[in-house]
Amino acid sequence: MTYVAPIKDMQFLLDNLVGLDDFSAMPEFKETSSDIAWTLLTEGSRYFNDQLAPTNWDANLEGSKLENGVVRVPEILSQAWEGLRETGWVGASVPQKNGGMGLPWALGACGLEMMNSANLSFSLMPLLTQGAIDALLTHGTREQIDIYVEKMATGEWSGTMNLTEPHAGSDVGALRSKAIPQDDGSFLVTGQKIYITWGDHELVDNIIHLVLAREPDSPEGTKGISLFLVPKFLVKPDGSLGERNDVRVGGVEEKIGIHASPTCVMRYGDDGGARAWRIGEKNGGMAAMFTMMNNARLSVGMQGVAVGERAYQQALAYAKDRVQGVALGSESKESVRIIEHPDVRRNLMTMASQVQAGRGMALLAYASLDKANFLADESERGYHKRRVDLLTPLVKGWCTDMGVEVASIGIQIHGGMGFIEETGAGQHYRDARILPIYEGTNGIQALDLLGRKLARDQGQAAIELLGEMRKHVEQTSGSADTSDLASRLSIALDDLEVATRWTLKTLGKDLFQAAAGATPLLNLWGTVVGGWVMLQRAAAMNVDRMSQSDIKAQKLVADYYIKNILPRSKAFASQISDGGDALLKMDEEQF
Repeated sequence: MTYVAPIKDMQFLLDNLVGLDDFSAMPEFKETSSDIAWTLLTEGSRYFNDQLAPTNWDANLEGSKLENGVVRVPEILSQAWEGLRETGWVGASVPQKNGGMGLPWALGACGLEMMNSANLSFSLMPLLTQGAIDALLTHGTREQIDIYVEKMATGEWSGTMNLTEPHAGSDVGALRSKAIPQDDGSFLVTGQKIYITWGDHELVDNIIHLVLAREPDSPEGTKGISLFLVPKFLVKPDGSLGERNDVRVGGVEEKIGIHASPTCVMRYGDDGGARAWRIGEKNGGMAAMFTMMNNARLSVGMQGVAVGERAYQQALAYAKDRVQGVALGSESKESVRIIEHPDVRRNLMTMASQVQAGRGMALLAYASLDKANFLADESERGYHKRRVDLLTPLVKGWCTDMGVEVASIGIQIHGGMGFIEETGAGQHYRDARILPIYEGTNGIQALDLLGRKLARDQGQAAIELLGEMRKHVEQTSGSADTSDLASRLSIALDDLEVATRWTLKTLGKDLFQAAAGATPLLNLWGTVVGGWVMLQRAAAMNVDRMSQSDIKAQKLVADYYIKNILPRSKAFASQISDGGDALLKMDEEQF
C-alpha cells in the first residue's frame, strides 16, 4: 500500500499542457518556472510519500469519534498535520502577503493531488480551509482578511463550509438557520448544519466556520441568504483567542468511507446564539457560497484523480507480485504473475489512461483559473473565465465518477483478495464513493453544465473549446505518430458538437427533455476532453525529465485511451437525443 507521487507526469503536464514557463509573464508569478516547479514537487513528494501516505490505513482503522463532547481524530494525524505545515503546502496558492506560498493554482493543484493520494480523509481539512480562504479574500472585509486568512493559510487555524441542513439537503434556499443583528455590527446565529467535514477537532487552535443563514427581514429562498463567519473561539483585538463561542458538535457521522475525517453535526446557538460576522453583502450568501463551492468542486475533482492514482499504484504492485495461472498459449505449466494476463493488462490500462486524462483535464482547468485572474488583457481573462466555468462541472463530475470506476477496477485486479479488508483495496473504493456526492452531486453538476454553462452564454464557451480542440486535431493529423489518433478524436468531436447543438436547441423548447440528457452530456464532454488531453500527451515534444521508456509508455497509454475509452462518446451522444423518452413517459407508479 505504498505510494509514490507521479511527479514526472505532473511536470510533463505543467510543461506541455499548462505552459508553466509562460506564467512568468504575469507579475504575480514572475518567479515561476519549470525548474522551480520541479524542485517544489520533488521536495513536497518526500513528505507525501514518506510521512503522510503511511498514515492512510492506520487512520482509517482508528477513525474519528465523539467522546464527551470532544471530537477525537487519530493521533497519528497530529504529527502529519505539523509535517504538512512545515512543507508550506497548506496555503500553496494563497498569496504570499496573506501567508501562503503564492503558487499558481496549476502548480498548487499538483500538491493537492499528492496530498489526497497520500491520505484523502486528512486532506479534506486543508481543502475546505482553502475554500474558506477564497471566500474571505473575495468577499471579506480588510479586517476579516487580516485577522483570519494568514493563520488559516499557515495551518494554525482551519476552516469549514456550513451549507446543508437536515430537512433541506441540496436545496440550500430552504435553510432555517437565523442570524439576528446586534448593535455592535455582529450577529447571533442559531441553527443546525449537517455533513460538516472536519467540523471540529483538536489539530488546530481555532476553527473558522463559514455559515449560511437568513436575517430576519430577508426574503425566503436563495435570494435571502447571507454568509457569516463564526469562529469556534472568539478572537481578541490583539489576535489572541478569547472565550469559546456558542458552537457545539451534535454528533459525528458513521460513514462507509473517509473514516478518519470527522463529519459533524454542528449546532449553533444552544445557549442564545453564536457570535458571527457577515461576509460580503446582505443577502449575498449565494455569490459567496459559489466562490467556496467552485473552488471545492475543482478540488474534489482532483481528489477523484488522486484516489484513482493511489488505487492504480496498489493494483499495479499487486499484479506484478501475484502469481496465478499459466500464460496463454504457453506449453509451460509454470504459473506466471497476473500482469502477464491480457485482461489484467486491460484493466490496468483502463485505470492508468483515465487517471492520466483526468489529471490533464484538471490542470487545464486550474491553468485557466490562473489566467482568468491574472492575465493583463481583459478579453483573454474573459476567455479563460468562460473556459474554467465550462471545465469545472466536467472536472468535478467526470473525474469523481472516474475515481470510483478506477477504484472498483483496482478491487477486481486483486480478485478475491480485493474483497478482503486487510489488502486495503476496498478503502480506496469506499473513500472515492463520497466524491460524486460532494459539493453538489454529479447530477447537479450536469444541470449546472446545462443551465449555467451552456444556456447562459448560448454555448459560447463550448463552441470556443470545440474550436480549440479541432485546431489541435488539424495540427496533429499530419504526423505519422498521431494522425490515426487525431482522426478518431475528430469523429468524437463531431458527435460532441451535434449533441451540444441539439441540447442548446432543445433547452428553449423542452427543458425536461434536455435535462434528461444532462448527465450523458457531461459524460460525453468529459470523455472527449479527456481524449483531447491524451492526444496532446501523444504529440508533446517537451520530455526533458522523461526516459525513453517513459515516453513510450506515455504514447501507449494515450493510444489506449483514444481507442478504448473515447469510443464511449458514441453511446453518450445517443443517450442525449434518444435516451430520455422512456424515463419521461414512465408514470411514477410504474417505477
